[in-house]
Amino acid sequence: MKRYSVVPQITMPSGHHPFKGGEIMDIHSALDWRYAVREFSPEKLDTKIVENLLDATRKSASSYGLQPYKVIMIESQDLRRDLLPHSYGQHKVLNCSHLIVFAVETRVGDHTVDRYITKYQNVRDVSYSDIAGYADHMKKALAAKSEAEQTGWAHQQAYIALGTLLAAAASMRIDSCPMTGIDARAYNQILGLNDLGLETSAIVALGLRSPRDHSSDLPKVRFDFDDFVIRR
Repeated sequence: MKRYSVVPQITMPSGHHPFKGGEIMDIHSALDWRYAVREFSPEKLDTKIVENLLDATRKSASSYGLQPYKVIMIESQDLRRDLLPHSYGQHKVLNCSHLIVFAVETRVGDHTVDRYITKYQNVRDVSYSDIAGYADHMKKALAAKSEAEQTGWAHQQAYIALGTLLAAAASMRIDSCPMTGIDARAYNQILGLNDLGLETSAIVALGLRSPRDHSSDLPKVRFDFDDFVIRR
């Protein structure tokens, strides 16, 4: 007996990319379609489409909703040339349409909560007294962590947002390749992140796959459902 339905994988002729980015498809088809692009075409995505993708990323889940990270959209070729030597030969950094950098706060604490609480009050039109207990709870939860644990927690939240971006990009037919094989300290220096109280967590190259990238034709390798899901 079938326990779940499987959406058939979309197959296309080699190098075929019928969309320009921005079109929406169902999630199973989108995830079957996406892969870590090896080579991007020279075609550029419309910046408005990328901004729409980043707005979807902004809505990602995060612990307490605190979002202790920023995303940096890099279109400048000159800036990406500066980053390339610190990307371990991954020319996708230079050749993609847009490069996205996830950067986390280097200091996490009461100010992280206070910033969120101010936004919370404005959005939901509540007084501080109504949510003082919640604010105190969040501050105590963060204070209970060591500085290293706080930084690790911030990176975990950025990775949740990274996953949201990849899924949203796939649903919009935007090709992507996430990368952590970079010199993060060099990225921090080149992007001026230290002055902003931020540090690089991960990067994502965005664009459209090249017709020469035959990895797009390969079957997706994932463990079967019953091998992946443990039932209790």
